[in-house]
Amino acid sequence: MSHEGPDLVVAGAGGGLVAALRAAELGLHVLVVEASEHFRRGNNTAMSTAMIPGVGSRWQREKGIDDSPERFVADVRAKSKGTADPVLAEALAEVSAPLVEWMADHLGIPLSLVTDFQYPGHSALRCHTTEGRHGSILLDHLVRAVDAEPRIDVLVPARLTEVLVDAAGAVRGVVITMPDGSTEEINTAAVLLATNGYGGDPELVAQAIPEIAGARYHGSETSRGDALRIGRDLGAATAFLDAYQGHAALSKKANTLVGWATVMHGGVILDTDGVRFGDETSGYSEFAATLAAQPGAEGWIVIDRTIYDKCLAFTDFVQTVESGAFVWADTPRELADAMRLPADAVSAELARVAAIARGEQSDTHGRTVFARVLEPPYAAVCIVPALFHTQGGLVVDGCARVLRPGGTAIDGLYASGGAAQGISGHGASGYLAGNGLLPALGLAYLAADTVASRQPA
Repeated sequence: MSHEGPDLVVAGAGGGLVAALRAAELGLHVLVVEASEHFRRGNNTAMSTAMIPGVGSRWQREKGIDDSPERFVADVRAKSKGTADPVLAEALAEVSAPLVEWMADHLGIPLSLVTDFQYPGHSALRCHTTEGRHGSILLDHLVRAVDAEPRIDVLVPARLTEVLVDAAGAVRGVVITMPDGSTEEINTAAVLLATNGYGGDPELVAQAIPEIAGARYHGSETSRGDALRIGRDLGAATAFLDAYQGHAALSKKANTLVGWATVMHGGVILDTDGVRFGDETSGYSEFAATLAAQPGAEGWIVIDRTIYDKCLAFTDFVQTVESGAFVWADTPRELADAMRLPADAVSAELARVAAIARGEQSDTHGRTVFARVLEPPYAAVCIVPALFHTQGGLVVDGCARVLRPGGTAIDGLYASGGAAQGISGHGASGYLAGNGLLPALGLAYLAADTVASRQPA
């Protein structure tokens, strides 16, 4: 069946809701199509720590923090060793502050600047987040705003399975498949693919990123590469398909995120022999593959009471605590017993860490940031590596338009978040905190502006 449709169809009710809300604000009628009825807790936006870089935001200015798009792009370039797409990085850097300020002012989302610690690779405090520092809270705010907007309709559960184009190659409609297998054709001249990446497809993961294929997948089950398939069918170019965000701090017991604030506040990671095996502050994404390569592919984060208390600001950390995954002890030897690791090795390693933190010796792994000397009582939690989401996808320009290999745009087709190429370069080491949410929200915002600018006056 076919009928006159909306000005914009958004596939995916995660970060894509930003596009729906921005487009509605600009007077457009929007249809959001979402495959999972559990999206409020099960998509990658909901599963994130809600960290959104905002470069030059008013919260930074209030704190006297000097930052600029050029500085952010330089950080992206450094972390990705020069491989990240500079045009996309610049576009996202430029939109980041207007984005977070719009979310606060237009949507009423209570954002604040994270100032208690700094994520690896960021040269300035620029991550903004909600209370609880959890994506489910952020998504709840977005869903409430969508529910209150009469210009937005939401179809769930339903899956956008095909984008239709006319003889000139311009978008003319979509095919939506319902859970019972029935289909509906809807006319539209603009489609945003915001369906995330392909982390939920084990075969695609094994092909593109074999180093992390054996790790736990901690992302949306509906991230199965829909955007890749749809875009390729229309002749779209793809890039950075080997890029991904890993995480080395997933609780083995609870399958919850322990969080990297544990490390940045001074925690260390031991292998099953009771010794450290790398510079934990290099980044949680690349450390996932490092952990995956260790015997048994697991390790232990060791912190103390002070770090533990600071991390209670994170909903994920609290959930890990409530699961009973932490063990506590008053001495290194007792901690080793609780972890069932060699006591001599753990005692020696923690003594070595204390000496490094006091500046008495340098770290053989190259770590230079030890925020504190760990003091009893000690806490530890067993961790396993995880794949959170893929970071490669359809090639887009600075307006979120999907491009063909020759650089021409597919008229009316847009992509955001994991559906689009990212700004992390190749592999896992180029990932900066916020490189998932900023392309998800920022490209969605840019897509809405672009679609609105094309509407007749």
